[in-house]
Amino acid sequence: MTQDWALRILEDGFGRVREGVEHALLGLSADQIAARPGPKANSIGWIVWHLSRIVDDHFAGLAAVLAGAEPPRGRGHTVPPGQLWPEWRPRLGTPYPEGSTGYGHSSDEVAAFPHVTAELLAGYHAAVHARSIEILRGLRVGDFETIVDYRWSPPVTAGVRLVSILNDATQHVGQAAYVRGLVVGR
Repeated sequence: MTQDWALRILEDGFGRVREGVEHALLGLSADQIAARPGPKANSIGWIVWHLSRIVDDHFAGLAAVLAGAEPPRGRGHTVPPGQLWPEWRPRLGTPYPEGSTGYGHSSDEVAAFPHVTAELLAGYHAAVHARSIEILRGLRVGDFETIVDYRWSPPVTAGVRLVSILNDATQHVGQAAYVRGLVVGR
């Protein structure tokens, strides 16, 4: 019962992020999606791409460990198998390395994010969302306590990682909504 309740809450939370992404992109042109409200600010496109990449990367990593892969150790970032990004990267045409999630990007790297349509960016996020929900629905009772990352102290469990992903995604979708207000209000 507790697991079902937790999964329903997580699914609802990620569903709200999905709705927020749809709203942030609704009716915007590629120029509006690429607009940066200041010289060092993030665009709606980059923010939505970044939040989608983090969700894609982190859910793939979680699923890989729960399927038997070793949890990451050390400081390096390895690209977990099962990400959707390799199939979407050519469509979006980003200039970033395959493993890039946007974490630590400079202002110049943010500025290099391509002009893309709302439909294309929403499509990547929708695919990531669907895969995330599939992974959530496959979790078993003991999975929440499984260590999925040894790079932190204390090591990160699946339950903590899920809350972390949701927290990060909700912050970024709020940022995208804020930038939308600045861009559309111009």
